[in-house]
Amino acid sequence: MLRWSLTIAAAMALAVSPRMVHADANSDRAAITQTLQRWADAFNARDAHAVCDLFAPDLVSTVPGVLNGNRDAICSRLAKVLASAHPQLHYEKPEIREIIVSGDIAVVRLFWTLTTQVGTRKTVTHEAGMDIFRRQADGTWSIIRFISFDFVPH
Repeated sequence: MLRWSLTIAAAMALAVSPRMVHADANSDRAAITQTLQRWADAFNARDAHAVCDLFAPDLVSTVPGVLNGNRDAICSRLAKVLASAHPQLHYEKPEIREIIVSGDIAVVRLFWTLTTQVGTRKTVTHEAGMDIFRRQADGTWSIIRFISFDFVPH
């Protein structure tokens, strides 16, 4: 009987996929938070390659003026913006309101604050958004879908 129990336990251990090892939702939330914070750092450092790393190859996005954006278009647009010295742009760390993790998918509701400076004139905008992340084969989280829109607080 003991031998049978050990055989069953061993079979169950082998049946656990590598992705199931990542089932700790708190660790996943922390990893996603760090990923978003690194994105802001990369944007502020004008590192277009690191900025684009956040997005999965099959990304679909909706932003004002673009209903069905894709990774190539977004990365191209961001590379142009980051290559230009003007205007000066700075993202604060995101204000994450909620992260829901379910297996290899996570939904993030967040707000971004962008400061744009042209000469001595500064403009601050607030962007609300929702990101859908998927855990990649290497365990990292990438955005597969997002929606973003300007937000004017009341």
